Amino acid sequence: MTSAPPAFDSVAVFGLGTIGSALTASLLRTGARVTAVEADEASLARGREAVRQAAGEAAEQVTYTLDPDAVAGSGLVIEAVTEDLALKAAVLRRAGEVCGPATILATTTALSVTQVAAETGRLPRTIGLHPVGHAPDGGVVEVVATPVTDPEVRERTTELVAQLGRTAVDSTDLPGFTGGGLLMAYLAGAVAMLERRYASRDDIDAAMTLGCGLPLGPLAHLDLIGLDTALDTLRGLHRLTGERRFLPPPLLTHMVTAGLLGVKSGRGFYSYPADAPGRPVAASPGLGEPRPVRQVGIVGSGTMARGIAEVFARSGYATVLTARSEVKAKEAVAGVGRSLDRGVSRGKLSAEVAATALDRLLPADDFGALGDCDLLIEAVAEELPVKRQIFGALDRASRPDAVLSTTTSSLPVVECAMATRRPGSVVGMHFFNPAPVMKLVEVVGTVLTAPDALATAHRVCADLGKHPVACADRAGFIVNALLFPYLNDAVRLLEEHRAPAEDIDTVMAQGCGYPLGPLALHDVIGLDVSLQIQRSLHAAFHEESLAPAAHLEHLVGAGYLGRKTGRGFRSH
Repeated sequence: MTSAPPAFDSVAVFGLGTIGSALTASLLRTGARVTAVEADEASLARGREAVRQAAGEAAEQVTYTLDPDAVAGSGLVIEAVTEDLALKAAVLRRAGEVCGPATILATTTALSVTQVAAETGRLPRTIGLHPVGHAPDGGVVEVVATPVTDPEVRERTTELVAQLGRTAVDSTDLPGFTGGGLLMAYLAGAVAMLERRYASRDDIDAAMTLGCGLPLGPLAHLDLIGLDTALDTLRGLHRLTGERRFLPPPLLTHMVTAGLLGVKSGRGFYSYPADAPGRPVAASPGLGEPRPVRQVGIVGSGTMARGIAEVFARSGYATVLTARSEVKAKEAVAGVGRSLDRGVSRGKLSAEVAATALDRLLPADDFGALGDCDLLIEAVAEELPVKRQIFGALDRASRPDAVLSTTTSSLPVVECAMATRRPGSVVGMHFFNPAPVMKLVEVVGTVLTAPDALATAHRVCADLGKHPVACADRAGFIVNALLFPYLNDAVRLLEEHRAPAEDIDTVMAQGCGYPLGPLALHDVIGLDVSLQIQRSLHAAFHEESLAPAAHLEHLVGAGYLGRKTGRGFRSH
């Protein structure tokens, strides 16, 4: 219980689904008396159990009822019913009639608070309380006032959010507010990716958790929210905006029709608890026998090339690092040595292991040194003509059975493959920066890649201690195809003055548990890099929503590239 007096002595909650049961449990901790209302006995029983699991013995202090008139005398009424604006308005209108004019009415909609409030006939006393989070009791609640909401209503509900142990963020009453629109478009994109068979369920979720550090993959996140809730929200956002990014993928509709609603029904994209997200997935399932790899060649001298070379050398592979000149090659090997020394000083590896790894690394300035390599990895700048030229040279210099790979994050792998006489031996191996730390590698096969070449890439990744995920040869692969539209949408929120940068980042970092908010992440990646990837996605898919946000273009044009220049969306 909180030591301060509760913001509201008595609260009524309509709907004990994912959001309603979590709010009920949290309200008990403030010391409020809670009346929970459901539509039928089965829903009431499920809701009671959900509250019990969240609140323990305190759940017995709730008054559970099917009678909406039982909420009389409540100082605050919160509706947490399905995302149907007419139903939400009807629930609050009836509650307002029972409770009287002083009661505050709150809707959890992610759509239009003003529309709900207008239907209640109580605009000044109605407000939006929209929880955002990767779990039902996520850390942020968007407080959404109508144009005529009483200031006292906003103040009291903001005080309540603080007593619930969450962060209140004032949001503009436009579709999706701040967090809802960003999150739902990203989740819908993941379902569309699965539906089109660009990647598997497990690989999509693994890519986003391992590649971006997210606490949940998007498909597991949808299971937690409830697929029916997500579908209703997307339909509402699409109806209000007409934007294609909110159009529910047919797969989501079919799953809801089939009763596959996620955690609450025991099965969604995963089954619960037997098939819960996070289970390890076998590398290269059904791809056949990989080719033997004993010696590896790395082409490039930049950060990624050095990091990948370190990973291979530490894992026992004889590694040749080839650069444009002898000086650059030796500088790159020296950079790997400094990285290994840092690992020793931090206690992450022994001096002997570091020395042995460095001994396995050979600098070279001529592709002729790669003739005995079984696997060749190109890690140069994201410029297709340069990569094609390198692949042509690697094709001539390497053994006929060597596998050739590119670390591109956004360019078509097949373009590199067609610069060779052996397109069946070309794969994508997109390592993430910093390569010695990040576990994820996106393994990309083209329409021409041979199964044993793909199997080789998967097996090598597993031997390196990495987690390979398989994806089709499409712009952005998995991570960038889902991440950068979300980042671009965040910039649009800022340029449209819908929310300040700090609030946008707070909603997604504290609400969803992401390591960084989207604008802070832009600054870390580099705004020029973000712009280049966004342009690639737009050129590949021709979707209007993928066009780079004008504000991003302007910042890059001004030389504000993020942390590396000292200023991006923030000053550093």
